Order: sequence, then structure tokens, then C-alpha cells
Amino acid sequence: QVQLVESGGGSVQAGGSLRLSCAASGYTRSTYCMGWFRQAPGKGREGVAAVYTGVGGSTYYSDSVKGRFTISRDNAKNTVYLQMNSLEPEDTAMYYCAVDQTCYSFLSRPSRIDYWGQGTQVTVSS
Repeated sequence: QVQLVESGGGSVQAGGSLRLSCAASGYTRSTYCMGWFRQAPGKGREGVAAVYTGVGGSTYYSDSVKGRFTISRDNAKNTVYLQMNSLEPEDTAMYYCAVDQTCYSFLSRPSRIDYWGQGTQVTVSS
């Protein structure tokens, strides 16, 4: 049984920083794609960032967070991190960790992701 456990959400003022963590367990594949989506009230789920856990560790970002957010991985801990800097009120959302077999179009196919975490709330005030 695959479990994804997120932590690190909270409230911060605009311009501040937060770091999210997601620890995976029970996934049988040795290499996979792990990343983050977010969903604001009344909006669809949006891909934020993803990283490949295999050789090379390619990373992927949505245009809305590129240059402000950084995704990283610790394969020994099966954990991925999302460092979020220069946060804006528009970043307010529930952030979900996700795992899939491949990073191919990962950020653009939230309806076809294998596994999800329970979500962690990020609130940015102006």
C-alpha cells in the first residue's frame, strides 16, 4: 500500500518562504516521478513541480512558480521537498504530493496520477 505523508504547510506573509516535505512508502518501483500539485478553492488541480528519482533527477516546473520554487529529492529517505520562496497570495492553496511511474506530462495530467497524499494547506497573506 502506497502512502504519501506531507508536512510543512502553514501561513506566511507575502514574500516569505515555506518548505514542504513528502515522504513516500510502499511504492515498489525503484525509480518514479514525485511532485506537487495545488488546488485553490473553486479551481482545478494545478501541477507545480516534479522530480525524477532516477539517474539525472530531471526537474519540472510550472511557469507560475519557476524561479521561486525549488524541488529536490532525498532518495535514501524516499522524500521530496518543495522549497517555496517569494510567496505570493496567489500561491494560497492546498498542496498535494503525488507519485507516478513516469514524469512524462506529469504536471499536466492530474486526472491520471497514480497516488496522492492527503494535502497540506499553504496560506499567503498580503
